[in-house]
Amino acid sequence: MLFVSYEFIAFTILLFVLYYLLPKKCQWPLLLIASYVFYWIANPYYLIFIGTTTISAFAAGVLMDKAQGRADLAIKAAKEDGSYTSDLKKALKAKAKSSKWKILLVSMLFNLGILAVTKYTNFVITNINKFLEDGAALKAVDLIIPMGISFYTFQTVGYLIDTYRGTVKAERNPFKLALFVSFFPQLVQGPISRYGDLSKTLYGEHKFTEKTFTYGLVRILWGYFKKVVIADRIITAVTALIGDTETYTGAYVFIAMFFYAFELYCDFTGGIDITIGIAQCLGITVTENFNLPYFSKNIKEYWNRWHITMGSWFTDYIFYPLSVDKNMLRLSKWSREHLGKFWGKRLTVYLSAFIVWLATGVWHGAAWNFIVWGLMNFAVIMISQELDPLYLRFHKKFKVKDKAGYGVFEIIRTIFLMSLIRMFDCYRDVPMTFRMVGTMFTRFRLSTFTDGSLLQLGLGSSDYIVLAAGLLIILSVSIYKYRSKKDIRDRLYDTPWIWYGAMSFLLIITLLFGAYGHGYDATQFIYNQF
Repeated sequence: MLFVSYEFIAFTILLFVLYYLLPKKCQWPLLLIASYVFYWIANPYYLIFIGTTTISAFAAGVLMDKAQGRADLAIKAAKEDGSYTSDLKKALKAKAKSSKWKILLVSMLFNLGILAVTKYTNFVITNINKFLEDGAALKAVDLIIPMGISFYTFQTVGYLIDTYRGTVKAERNPFKLALFVSFFPQLVQGPISRYGDLSKTLYGEHKFTEKTFTYGLVRILWGYFKKVVIADRIITAVTALIGDTETYTGAYVFIAMFFYAFELYCDFTGGIDITIGIAQCLGITVTENFNLPYFSKNIKEYWNRWHITMGSWFTDYIFYPLSVDKNMLRLSKWSREHLGKFWGKRLTVYLSAFIVWLATGVWHGAAWNFIVWGLMNFAVIMISQELDPLYLRFHKKFKVKDKAGYGVFEIIRTIFLMSLIRMFDCYRDVPMTFRMVGTMFTRFRLSTFTDGSLLQLGLGSSDYIVLAAGLLIILSVSIYKYRSKKDIRDRLYDTPWIWYGAMSFLLIITLLFGAYGHGYDATQFIYNQF
């Protein structure tokens, strides 16, 4: 059941009606039922996987909580009977931490193991077969890859780590934890929520308010506009450009690069808008996943604005723990002593960042193009950081840092670099990507933009007009937010006729100009594959 299908729209409308008609104490159970129905419609076998993840996470959380509780009770009893000492407290806490760590490790290996087996088994087999003779080649395994398994697995692992750290209390109601893991708007493409954030509103009782509901509705319409008017229209040209690598070289690669950048942005952010909008209509707050990434002035800033919940997950649960790991600290000390101050300061940071970006690439897909994509991001960010002293000397001499024109240049440069790296995602083949990017610099012809070639990509003049107008609308809204630091909905809502006019406008142009596929359904979201 695609987000952009009649079935999903009917499903969501029915949910909204029941949600506010039923007693408020039934709201979160209704969401749990709806989430499991949504998953069951996708594939009944998926319920086995998400159910197993939920049960194992619930058991692990309760066991960690009990281990901590036993230590706290022992410390309290020692204080009451006079046997308390600081050494006893330290020993009891160490024992509890050791028990919790063992439980966490087993539960993480179990859940990440499910993800690894379902998603990466055939990738491993394919690469092993490259070193084997034909007769000894291993056969691919026909495995089910549950929808959204990367998202809900990482969300669950985050909950387990937070429980281990003591930043959240273990959820003692298995059905509430099941809702956290399976909340259906997030299953397709995130965001990757934290239990401490989402649980604040997920289980609460919510009254219907016109402002909250219409705010969510406008966000949903905005997401559909970006998805079906822009992303699902431009994908036609992107598919044509990357589908014929012999014909479409040179300037066509440049065009494909930016077309895909627009497609991915509108597809991914459109889906997130729908997710957050549905949650807001229900009175639930879901973490924002984007903050104007195409206004970033460098790659590091870009990754603080793009897919924010994924980036923060890798930072909090991989990068920081690695950075303070005892082995890393020993390596840092060794490198300072044997490699000098320069490498001593950098080696462990680089190694931690390398592992994070390698994991980020692997998370995105079981293919070498995603791994190379991740490592390319790592390389660009590390090189940029090393060039910081050079940038500082340049800006000290030329004084252009605060000029508007230079800021625009930085934004364009960042968009170009990120779009260039993303070509590994576009062509899905590492040697092919390098070859095609190479032709962009060796076979570039300006006449490609004026000889009518762009009208041979499955898009007519009217399509380009719709795309230009749609992107102009998105740019205008983005500029307003960038300059004012405010949500445009806050301004529109103050004038009712403008507010409801904007809602009607979004609905009408989406219905009139949406690019719909077979059966009047739009295409699947790109990030659903992850």
